[in-house]
Amino acid sequence: QVQLVESGGGLVQAGGSLRLSCAASGRTFSSYAMGWFRQALGKEREFVSTINWSGDRTYYADSVKGRFTISRDNAKNTVTLQMNSLKPEDTAVYYCAAGQRVATTQSLYQYWGQGTQVTVSS
Repeated sequence: QVQLVESGGGLVQAGGSLRLSCAASGRTFSSYAMGWFRQALGKEREFVSTINWSGDRTYYADSVKGRFTISRDNAKNTVTLQMNSLKPEDTAVYYCAAGQRVATTQSLYQYWGQGTQVTVSS
């Protein structure tokens, strides 16, 4: 069992930065791939980024590539999403998730956090 709690969301102007964190409970955190997804109002939840258990493989949605960076610290049971050059279209609730392997498909993640709101004003 893994419990996930996101933090770091907020309101930022376009072009600004935010750093999201996801704290995980459980001693098996390092065995899980971790992902970030987001859901904008009225839209379906979509893949943002994922990282494998050791942190040496990362993947990004095309819409955030070059602007967002995912990383993890297995000693601290945390995964972070550094978001730079934010755009109004990045506005969404951001969720972290844990799964058995890196994937862009939501159904392959077993555990989810409650989400944190990111709002980017123009």
